[in-house]
Amino acid sequence: MEMTSVPPSSSFNNINWHLVQFCPDSGLEPAVAKCFVLPLKQEDMPPVKKGILERLNAGEVVIGDGGFVFALEKRGYVKAGPWTPEASVTHPEAVRQLHREFLRSGSNVMQTFTFYASDDKLENRGNDLRLSGQQINEAACDLAREVANEGDALVAGGVSQTPSYLSCKSEAEVKDTFKKQMDVFIRKNVDFLIAEYFEHVEEAEWAVHVLKSTGKPVAATLCIGPDGDLNSVSPGDCAVRLVKAGAQIVGVNCHFDPMTCVKTVELMKEGVERAGLKAHFMVQPLAYHTPDCNCQGFIDLPEFPFALEPRILTRWDMQQYARAAYNAGIRYIGGCCGFEPYHIRAVAEELASERGLLPAASEKHGMWGSGLDMHTKPWVRARARRDYWEKLKPASGRPLCPSMSCPDSWGVTKGHADLMQQKEATTEEQLKQLFQKAPAK
Repeated sequence: MEMTSVPPSSSFNNINWHLVQFCPDSGLEPAVAKCFVLPLKQEDMPPVKKGILERLNAGEVVIGDGGFVFALEKRGYVKAGPWTPEASVTHPEAVRQLHREFLRSGSNVMQTFTFYASDDKLENRGNDLRLSGQQINEAACDLAREVANEGDALVAGGVSQTPSYLSCKSEAEVKDTFKKQMDVFIRKNVDFLIAEYFEHVEEAEWAVHVLKSTGKPVAATLCIGPDGDLNSVSPGDCAVRLVKAGAQIVGVNCHFDPMTCVKTVELMKEGVERAGLKAHFMVQPLAYHTPDCNCQGFIDLPEFPFALEPRILTRWDMQQYARAAYNAGIRYIGGCCGFEPYHIRAVAEELASERGLLPAASEKHGMWGSGLDMHTKPWVRARARRDYWEKLKPASGRPLCPSMSCPDSWGVTKGHADLMQQKEATTEEQLKQLFQKAPAK
């Protein structure tokens, strides 16, 4: 059986073609059969997906995915500490499955699992993976595209802050780090690009400068709260700088709880409008309550990263978050660390009327607990109503725990000796010095 492609003549430019396989019993000579084509009917054509800006310009709600490093660490595929995404190469089945769960839960974007996939981060503090950034980024792009093609989802290639910047490397060196990742994203033809998780707006600007050179849409999110970045640049000023750098979508991700992040994006939106600029806005917060965090967010909490579970938001909290974000004029709404697929499903369910559909995962979830009407116990059946879950104040079940924590405020940022990148593993002496320093804080 043999096929070949035949470029249509200029007279057939408005016709879509597909090949007919050569069949020995067709009665056609092989030379004729090899060139035999039929017009492809419109209903047989794969749908052309709308781009990210096309969707946002139309006022559509775009739902992002959730947190990968935290979810895969809990599942045994990512190591806490370096938080690097080599699982895209070593355990692609785990990454693929998580993508699929977010897609099923309503995500419109499959973000490549390339968080901290820059070469400098992959070798930082003894993290000798023997895998290159190129290998990891390529594998992550392939996995995201595979799953995105199973639904109406786009692929976003992501870069994040670098040890090089914190170690005061030059602008050219930091930009070269981003460019290496960007080159892979372009070869893999991702749909748009995200510069995410930046504590300093300056580094985010540098990332946007690199990413916008591709001509693809660029989003930029900072991991900041209402107090601004670590140099005290306000959220409004940060947003203005990112838009002027070339980002069409700006916002925040990680470090803070949903309502804090929504408040921060509102401040960004006010700054952009005050400057007479235009942009779309996005928010991808933590799935943890963080009322006691300072400017560096949950990383300063003593519970980070292994005892955060008591702070997890419920699905009903997520519905409130989705509504608050939508009412604030934010149209790209997703999640970051701690966000599991059921959290994204809650966002999609809350905004189902605006989006015109429910996610596939809602087949197994009754709205506002309606599925509980089939429960064996009558007092559980009595909970099959919205007003019960909306009014519930969940107990923590931890009687010996305080309601708030005292964050570790070490006050170190870019250029501090403790943050300098080193390829060698952290020594026992270095750890001893940190252990001695910690109690005083």
